[in-house]
Amino acid sequence: MSFLANLRLPKSPTAAARRSRRMVFYPMPSRDRQFIRRVADLLIGSFLFLATAAFVLWQNMHLTVLWDLSYILENATRISLGQLPYRDFPFPYAPVTFLVQAAIIKIFGRAVLHHYLYAAFTAAFASLLAWKILLRLITASRLPARLTAFLLSLPLVFLGTSSIFPHPFYDSDCTVFILFCVWMLLRLESTDFPSISTFGCGVLLAVPLFIKQNTGLAFLLSAMVCIVWLGARNRRAAALLFAGAATGLTFGIILIHCTVGLANYLHWTIQFAASRRLPGLTTMLSVYCDSAMLWLAFVFTLGLIIFIVRRTPQLAALRWLAAALLSLPFLAAFTALFLQDNASDRVEALLRLWPVLLVASLVFALWQLRHTVTVVKLVPLILLGTIHGAFLSQQLWGSTYALWPLLMILLATILVALAPHEHSSSASNGTDESYVSDPSAVPLTAFTAVASLVLLITGAYYALSHERLDYVDLSGDTLSHSSLPALRGLAMRGDWLPDFEELVAYSNREIPRDDAILTLPGEDLFYFTTGRIPRFPVVMMDNTVNPYSAVQLVELVRQRSVRWIVVKRTLQLQEEPLAFRPQLIALLSHEFSLAASLNNYEIYRRRN
Repeated sequence: MSFLANLRLPKSPTAAARRSRRMVFYPMPSRDRQFIRRVADLLIGSFLFLATAAFVLWQNMHLTVLWDLSYILENATRISLGQLPYRDFPFPYAPVTFLVQAAIIKIFGRAVLHHYLYAAFTAAFASLLAWKILLRLITASRLPARLTAFLLSLPLVFLGTSSIFPHPFYDSDCTVFILFCVWMLLRLESTDFPSISTFGCGVLLAVPLFIKQNTGLAFLLSAMVCIVWLGARNRRAAALLFAGAATGLTFGIILIHCTVGLANYLHWTIQFAASRRLPGLTTMLSVYCDSAMLWLAFVFTLGLIIFIVRRTPQLAALRWLAAALLSLPFLAAFTALFLQDNASDRVEALLRLWPVLLVASLVFALWQLRHTVTVVKLVPLILLGTIHGAFLSQQLWGSTYALWPLLMILLATILVALAPHEHSSSASNGTDESYVSDPSAVPLTAFTAVASLVLLITGAYYALSHERLDYVDLSGDTLSHSSLPALRGLAMRGDWLPDFEELVAYSNREIPRDDAILTLPGEDLFYFTTGRIPRFPVVMMDNTVNPYSAVQLVELVRQRSVRWIVVKRTLQLQEEPLAFRPQLIALLSHEFSLAASLNNYEIYRRRN
């Protein structure tokens, strides 16, 4: 009994102790966390890439914008046949996109499907690059990096570089290359700017200038200004980037001078292009003068102010109100889908988000630079300059279709500026554990989810309604597919394809291959399809590309010994690109007579 009395049995655990025991957290080994993150990154990246590529291909499989597709591929065909732009024919655009498409023709042959695959790949690559940039930017904050980056990238399936206009084009190519340069700059900063890679990145900064003049020049100048700013902290990196950019620019100029002549290049791409397309300052600033945008800007600004003072304990409960205020401009774009009767008004409600986000991102970009200057903090300034350079083409409505990845990155920089920046080990390693311990990030994440969902839905409507493509006739009861080998993969509604195939059959049968042909106004893929050599200096008669008057064109017809003229009666293009077409045909009728009248084409032959 004494033994039993002295024996102390362990006490039964209390309820609190049992709860404490159940809540013991055993951290996942670092190796397992890295493996899970890699698998997650692979799945997310693959999904964004494949979804964007699939949507662009699907878009191409049921619609064709003849004028723009023809301009790219007809001129690429000329280049593939040995004709040089700027020297052999007028050409007011930068060369890289056309050289790439010409290389595709030379390597794989003439088939539209090859160019559609290129557009799908580059758009998918752009979505992937945008996601990688977003992930790197958001990692510096206490937001859930992978979730936030995925939410901001998801709308790019419908708003990618080639999702709204699905054919290969210089706007899309320029954005893809700019994204690649930005990604490289961020990656170089994380590895302390190794010399060779930094110099190589500088060389690449000059390339967008040779893809699209206004966008590429704005990007290069913006990047150079920001690199000067960066030089105050890292002179070696700035010097290497400057040296690389100077080398790339010099090499491009020398190559142009040795092939087509620098004077020719400057005349057509700068002087002539600016005289036909450059808008005035009032037109450029009109994007910020929309009265319907004022309440959106006010609400968004109020939400930003509340988040800025979030650290005040008395205002902590207002975080969700701030998130709701930030969401209102996006929800307005969503409700416009149901409240507006006109498709143009619905899309315009979506595009009104651009000025609001551009101004907000500029303010926060400058605010973030008040302490230290890094590439991460300079990225929004580079992109803002680039976007406004792109607006020189067709302002907000016409220019943004390939710029949406840049806007999503700017939205991310706003979120990063609003989010807390307590640098923990988990945050620095790019994990999401810090998010759990920081409730102030929850309302921002909720706002990101709302914005992502709205942009996903409204972006899908924007792309599927083809409102950006309202300058062409996409109507028609039947979807026609071409039986011609070169047009394999091309499909469009209406009778455009059957009528064009009738023209191709007639030309193959009646027009000798060496005879010079003038096509008016040149909307079709005539030379790409037939493989004939263009013998007239202008294949597309549009005010932005044709420098000749009616009298000058008639004189060129005589000089080039043109024997056939093909006139398209009804165009897919909604507006007549050749304003003086009746006058030109009247002048040519003195030397040409009608040889055949097809469904949509009249063919004239020289009398003698």
